[in-house]
Amino acid sequence: MSTITEEISRRRTFAIISHPDAGKTTLTEKLLLFGGAIHIAGAVKSNKIKKTATSDWMEIEKQRGISVATSVMGFNYGDYKINILDTPGHQDFAEDTYRTLTAVDSVIIVVDVAKGVEQQTRKLMEVCRMRNTPVIIFVNKLDREGRDPFEILDELEAELKIAVRPLSWPINIGAKFKGVYNIYEHSLDLFTPDKQKATSRVEIDDVNDSRVDEAVGEDDAAKLREDLELIEGVYPEFDVEPYLQGKLAPVFFGSALNTFGVKELLDCFVKIAPAPGPVQTAEREVRPEEENFSGFVFKIHANMDPNHRSCIAFVKVCSGKFERNANYKQVRTGKSMRFASPTAFMAQKKSIVDEAYPGDIVGIPDTGNFKIGDTLTSGEEIHFKGLPSFSPEMFMYIENTDPMKSKQLEKGIQQLMDEGVAQLFFHQFNGRKVIGTVGQLQFEVIQYRLLHEYGAQCRWEPMSMYKACWIESDDPDALANFKKRKHQFMALDRDGRDVFLADSAFVLQMAQNDFPKIRFHFSTDSLSE
Repeated sequence: MSTITEEISRRRTFAIISHPDAGKTTLTEKLLLFGGAIHIAGAVKSNKIKKTATSDWMEIEKQRGISVATSVMGFNYGDYKINILDTPGHQDFAEDTYRTLTAVDSVIIVVDVAKGVEQQTRKLMEVCRMRNTPVIIFVNKLDREGRDPFEILDELEAELKIAVRPLSWPINIGAKFKGVYNIYEHSLDLFTPDKQKATSRVEIDDVNDSRVDEAVGEDDAAKLREDLELIEGVYPEFDVEPYLQGKLAPVFFGSALNTFGVKELLDCFVKIAPAPGPVQTAEREVRPEEENFSGFVFKIHANMDPNHRSCIAFVKVCSGKFERNANYKQVRTGKSMRFASPTAFMAQKKSIVDEAYPGDIVGIPDTGNFKIGDTLTSGEEIHFKGLPSFSPEMFMYIENTDPMKSKQLEKGIQQLMDEGVAQLFFHQFNGRKVIGTVGQLQFEVIQYRLLHEYGAQCRWEPMSMYKACWIESDDPDALANFKKRKHQFMALDRDGRDVFLADSAFVLQMAQNDFPKIRFHFSTDSLSE
């Protein structure tokens, strides 16, 4: 029987984030491959036509080749229990990714060696920095032509505003790519392109060993020694402390598609990455080793299984031990709940779990009881914080195109909004429903899923809108006056809160100037409870 402290210390819960196409889902696959969770990459949903990645299981993801929902996968690797959250890279789904980052203890960022740091990666790094989340960087696609590794390191420091320290180093890139020298382990890994298995390793004690010359040729061996000398001269020796504080990012090089450099990353990661730590609630700091269970819902996913219209709430365990069939309190409603079939995930394959420890992610069947940000506890009244809804950037009216299916449409909209992919507002002036999203692609995804998962058809009608902002005031008269003056721009969100729909930056600026007693909020985080 292991103690809770032992269980916590062997947990590693992290998210993989990147710009679309940098190879994030491929890297996730390969990590699963080493964990023995799958036996050949892309095999979990393999069919005769094409293999699709394990973590991309929604129909629309397979068609478009992008990840639109965060997938959760757990597996054992040596003595460690690893929980990976694979996030959507596409910027239209950034909000899902931001929320996922509240549920992890560290992050691996994937960067394409040819493209370097892209906009989405910068944004996500901002979120990591706000939370001091430790970051490891994996520079991917070294078997393709790309930029000089030193140039990439400079760019990582400048663009991500974090100190870096290479822990592995490539020998050439592109067509001449021969392998990687593992600085952390002092070994040489030779590259042979193979998508299924890892490559040959030459154990050496020192880079000056003559076996290096034999393996890669004298010229490349000389260049490698020169590069390493430069690295030692420029970068301080690797120290785990600044990494854990989120101030230093170790960098690994490899090719996820060819399963190269991935094991080095994983071996170093399990040793240095943090186990689950304390989490802040509105009331106090919650420590993982506390006896009482607590956790929060960071994501809700409708239709994990299209045959049973079921939603799943993803709960991150923060303290104590979660047990199947135990009574837990949902703090927002005060209800007591029991869960007979909580699940753990290997992408879409789920298995019932009897217990889970801090750092683990548990899926709970949800019939509409949960909202994102809900806290579950053994009884204590605490509220985990920091799961914001951001002000949407794009808005459309949603209209039913099949009056016979209005019930299905209602249910579909409700469940998809529960997932947090978009936000629903009720326009007070014309009584119409407005959907707000962070990006255009979400409208397509919503329309597709309403049709394929709920049998409901909708069409979108454009509306000219600049920003939706939540408003509040300590002066009831000022608030009433604002709502009267701006009645054609007023809406309510799903929780009945007042929302001002400004149709231009100018209108918003004027409203802020003309009504000094009104507070305008662009995220629900800052609203007073």
